[in-house]
Amino acid sequence: MGKILVIAEKPSVGRDIARVLNCSRKGEGFLYNDSHIVTWAIGHLVGLQEPEEYDQQYKKWSMETLPIVPPKMQLKVLSKTRKQFSVLKKLMNDKSVSSLICATDSGREGELIFRYIYSKAGCRKPFQRLWISSMTDEAIREGFSRLRPGSDYDFLFQSARCRSEADWLVGINGSRAFSVMYNTLLSIGRVQTPTLAMLVSRQKEIEEFVPRDYWELHCDFGGWQGIWYREKVSETRILKKEEGEALLSKVRGKQGRIQSVVTERKRQLFPQLYDLTELQRDANRRYGFSAQRTLKTAQQLYENRKLITYPRTDSRYLSEDLVSTLPGLIKNLDEAPYSEFVQPLLSLSRLPVSKRLVDNSRVSDHHAIIPTKTKRKPGMTGDEEKIYDLIVRRFLAAFHPPYDYEETQVHTEIEGEMFYSRGISVINPGWKNLYKGLKEEKKTREDPPLPVLNEGQTVTAAEARLLAKKTRPPQPYNEASLLSAMEHAGRFVEDEELKEQLKQGGLGTPATRAAIIERLLQVGYAVRRGKALLPTEKGIRLIEVVPDELKSPETTGKWEKALERIAKGAMDPERFMGSIVRYVDYIVKEAAARKKDIVFPREPYRSGKKTGRKKGEGKKTRQAETDRAMKE
Repeated sequence: MGKILVIAEKPSVGRDIARVLNCSRKGEGFLYNDSHIVTWAIGHLVGLQEPEEYDQQYKKWSMETLPIVPPKMQLKVLSKTRKQFSVLKKLMNDKSVSSLICATDSGREGELIFRYIYSKAGCRKPFQRLWISSMTDEAIREGFSRLRPGSDYDFLFQSARCRSEADWLVGINGSRAFSVMYNTLLSIGRVQTPTLAMLVSRQKEIEEFVPRDYWELHCDFGGWQGIWYREKVSETRILKKEEGEALLSKVRGKQGRIQSVVTERKRQLFPQLYDLTELQRDANRRYGFSAQRTLKTAQQLYENRKLITYPRTDSRYLSEDLVSTLPGLIKNLDEAPYSEFVQPLLSLSRLPVSKRLVDNSRVSDHHAIIPTKTKRKPGMTGDEEKIYDLIVRRFLAAFHPPYDYEETQVHTEIEGEMFYSRGISVINPGWKNLYKGLKEEKKTREDPPLPVLNEGQTVTAAEARLLAKKTRPPQPYNEASLLSAMEHAGRFVEDEELKEQLKQGGLGTPATRAAIIERLLQVGYAVRRGKALLPTEKGIRLIEVVPDELKSPETTGKWEKALERIAKGAMDPERFMGSIVRYVDYIVKEAAARKKDIVFPREPYRSGKKTGRKKGEGKKTRQAETDRAMKE
């Protein structure tokens, strides 16, 4: 029997797998023993060909050559990693190798990396799939004990292929069409452009916002406060100062009665476990981390530190097969600063496990992000400490009691005017103890407890104040709020049926949203101002010229939903690609037919001397950047 070739996505992962398989002998770009050879890609070794590689006529950008739709998309070996591809190709076709194991990342993009290499190397040997959610030695061994046939993931590959080819077609044709029509380098993307449109729309709301003065009337009843309301407790704004002053004179120093006192016991359950998007949002809110910074740190904790499970997940639940491992994971965390939260859990005869935590139907490729059994070691970076701490606290919170409190609502009448008061009395902080004193938690203020009050009790408005206020414009997007908007793109859709469809399919995926935001910054469509993300003049003008279909979350959301259906075998890939080809044809025609009288700001001049490039090289590089037409 021949050797088994294992192909990982990165050298670090390959070395971990090799250690578990006892492949200690070194070759050039691989490790091996008598039964296994472990090698690795360096991310993408193979990609889609550029337009001019199909036909030299495409080297020059012109409307006459658009749309570019190859009859069959062709692959090419990427020049930067050609040497490692040669290693893989030689090993894959070596007579001593009888079969392969795909050990790239367990997701859509990892599947694409392996299949593209497999195809370009001309390999026809059988292969199996390693699918794991943790990089610990134990998880790797378990994964190798339950390898699955590669064909089980054919639908996932078709989804990945369609995503890759659709992005190429939309990016290449859209970027070329609008760049030619407006004589400037414009990057168009399937996800990038509607995401930019959200930034531009928010900026427009802010600029067009006209602040309005309003007033609120507050009364001090001696130890507790009340706010005037009209008919509903939410209607506290007084739009005319004269009305406010009249109300102030009417109630100041007057007696009244408490009309009602309602006290209700309430519980707030633990926050659900992290998926990647929620982790990125939380890290941005608490520490100002960019989505890319959080993803990079989480990837380090997963690959290098072995401290967390697979981070590029879209699930916030665990699967039932993990329940038996939870006590061991919790016991492993019995160290500072978590011991005070772990000890009460270790004394339980049985951990509290509910559908909010464990639900097989809500886990697709990977479960939520949780800690592994690996012990934390000294030497972690500050970023790693912060992200790991977030994940551990969120995990432990899932087993602590609910936040238990009493909410008291009081309605008081003075001279026929109504005032509302609300107080919170904490009975048991429960899971909130894990966050006491942490950054961000300090900023949240709860209504203080009210004194003991009774219905019919006489009160006096000892002091009354009329507070002048102004309506505020919407806040600019930051990375946390933009990630939420991308995830829940259905909120921006008016069609009710489509809104329902888009609940599970937003703009991009958890694994790609950080790259989309970085891409907007890289191509000059957006800038960071503190935590805020703002569109640039170039970005605003691009959204003015592209058709609605190209900037609408509806279009991209429908595609993301279709890609999900392809991955489940519920949609024909060629039907999807047919719709993309028709869409690309529409984009090109729209760019030519509806050219607007808009001039884009000139790009900053980059001299060859400053950049170290030869004359004309900068133009070629910028053209190549647009040709690549970013992923997603």
